[in-house]
Amino acid sequence: MPDYAITRDRVEEYFDRTATTAWARLTTDAKVSRIRQTVRAGRDRMRATMLARLPEDLTGMRVLDAGCGTGAMTVELAQRGAQVLAVDISPQLVRIAQDRLPDTLRGNVRFHAGDMTDEAHGAFDFVLAMDSMIYYTAPDIAAILARMAPRTDQAIVFTLAPRTALLMAFWGLGKLFPRSDRSPVMVPHALPALRAHVGSGLDRVARISSGFYISECLEYRP
Repeated sequence: MPDYAITRDRVEEYFDRTATTAWARLTTDAKVSRIRQTVRAGRDRMRATMLARLPEDLTGMRVLDAGCGTGAMTVELAQRGAQVLAVDISPQLVRIAQDRLPDTLRGNVRFHAGDMTDEAHGAFDFVLAMDSMIYYTAPDIAAILARMAPRTDQAIVFTLAPRTALLMAFWGLGKLFPRSDRSPVMVPHALPALRAHVGSGLDRVARISSGFYISECLEYRP
């Protein structure tokens, strides 16, 4: 996945060197701007939407939090009894997630800084990938799912940016900046076009719109 590797490395650099402090603040109860409040609220709603796709009791199940960020999803999965592997490409974010994890849940969670698709992670009952695939093209997403699916027993629940007029406008503006001067740009997707790459087993769950946060929850069953 050569294109995937290039984008993955840019995402790592962005979150490790540029956005760590802002991301850490956004994912707490700290005061933020009104725009970021809408993003925070949207992310909270999306996390709840994704978790609703899994059983309330995850005791005995192994779950991959693919792109764990600062660990909010990891905590909720562990509270349900899951054995969680929390992976993020950014070592800085992984350290924040480790620091925020309650001591009572440490026996349920293992952290790893690296590639979420690494086959060395082993097999899982579920994979959750919240906003960690939003920077990739349809062929890359198909390759990511193809790599994870043989090791996922039940479902891969993930988010993408839907192909709306607003997001397409942002995407177009982002492409005007020199690549070295801008953050990784999320790639909007239309579900029919994505299905052409991924194949059967891909379904839309819900779309969350909250100010500048517009995201779509999808589910892929191998």
